[in-house]
Amino acid sequence: MIYYLLLINIVTFLAFAIDKRRAVKRKWRIPEKTLLGLSIIGGSAGGLIAMYFFRHKIRKAAFAYGLPIMLLAQIIVIWMVRIVL
Repeated sequence: MIYYLLLINIVTFLAFAIDKRRAVKRKWRIPEKTLLGLSIIGGSAGGLIAMYFFRHKIRKAAFAYGLPIMLLAQIIVIWMVRIVL
């Protein structure tokens, strides 16, 4: 599980970085649903870090409020799973 979370967060961080670079160059962008999808399947920490590191999507409510909520939910689920196991 640790390797999965590490990998998905790196992939999500890189997706945000690529999208930001494409936005600056006015090229084809990564869809928001893809960025949110990567975040919801475990990459919320990487997405949140990238969002503020690159100052990308910080004004969009789905990202500004959604990513912290996703991260909190993921932390709670991981904490609960550790208790059960």
